[in-house]
Amino acid sequence: MARRTVPEGIRLTKVGAWFIAVTLVVGVAAANTGNNALYLVESLLLATLVLSGLTSRRNVRRLRVEIEPPSEAYANQPFEVEFRVVNADRLFARRLLVLGFGTGPETLVPHLVRKGEHRGRLELLASRRGRFELPWAHLHSHFPFGLFRKGVRVRLDREMLIFPEIFPAARGAASRLGRFGDRASRRRGWGHELLSLRRFQVGDDFRSIHWKQSAKLGELVFMEREAEQGRRLSIALDNAVGELADRRRELRFERLVSEAATAAHDSLRRGYEVELITRNGRVPFGSGPSHRLRILRELALLAPTDRCREPLVPLSDRRPRLRLGMEAGVAKP
Repeated sequence: MARRTVPEGIRLTKVGAWFIAVTLVVGVAAANTGNNALYLVESLLLATLVLSGLTSRRNVRRLRVEIEPPSEAYANQPFEVEFRVVNADRLFARRLLVLGFGTGPETLVPHLVRKGEHRGRLELLASRRGRFELPWAHLHSHFPFGLFRKGVRVRLDREMLIFPEIFPAARGAASRLGRFGDRASRRRGWGHELLSLRRFQVGDDFRSIHWKQSAKLGELVFMEREAEQGRRLSIALDNAVGELADRRRELRFERLVSEAATAAHDSLRRGYEVELITRNGRVPFGSGPSHRLRILRELALLAPTDRCREPLVPLSDRRPRLRLGMEAGVAKP
């Protein structure tokens, strides 16, 4: 079984280096002069060094770190990770601990009572979508005098999924989604657009009588209305781009993925039904928060595939669709 805590060694700080230099100077002076007072000062300095090393070593022992990643995190957008540091020691408290995860900023845990815990949040940033691993938590201590820095790594083995970057709604292809919405279906039903006028029949709703036409013709005239087609958007992202040989193509592909994520994110929040089509498969039409997370997870793990000459979707299909591809250079609806 792998060890949960791994020592990182003890390092001398700048303050410690100056302290040792002073200790050496006092030691040389005491040896040359034979002054008892200098010997007493030298003894005190040496005792302080030993005490600082032993105390800093004990200060990072018997600690446990637990984290809770956020439910949603996006590339190039800061997110917070909740942490909990537990002191399992029954006798001594812990002081002046610094916690980090090997990347990003660190935070101070000023005091941990014996058998106590400290909770907090630490802000991190992921530059890429996909799987984001947090294998270790790093704890180090400058307690008590700041002469040494003693550190340990606490195994976490946690992994979280980073969703693609979400652009502002006014940027890129997502800004052109406003033209998609309710459309007349040319079928009878409940709606706002007038389909036709006809003679009133038994069983028709009296509320749909066209009274002006009825008065003009001398008989009841019924208004038939068009059924509205629900707001739907199909996002077709062609990931058959071959090998991303250079940084420029890689950035273009990542932008396409972010365009698709932005369109889906924005449309679903506005009440659309959205489907996602890629070379890997199809996420069927759906709506709501769970469907939004399903599409974002699919895009977070989407990888380029080999080039394919066949179109991703039939060109004759006229449904509202956002087409995204590399060949045209930019995202295109």
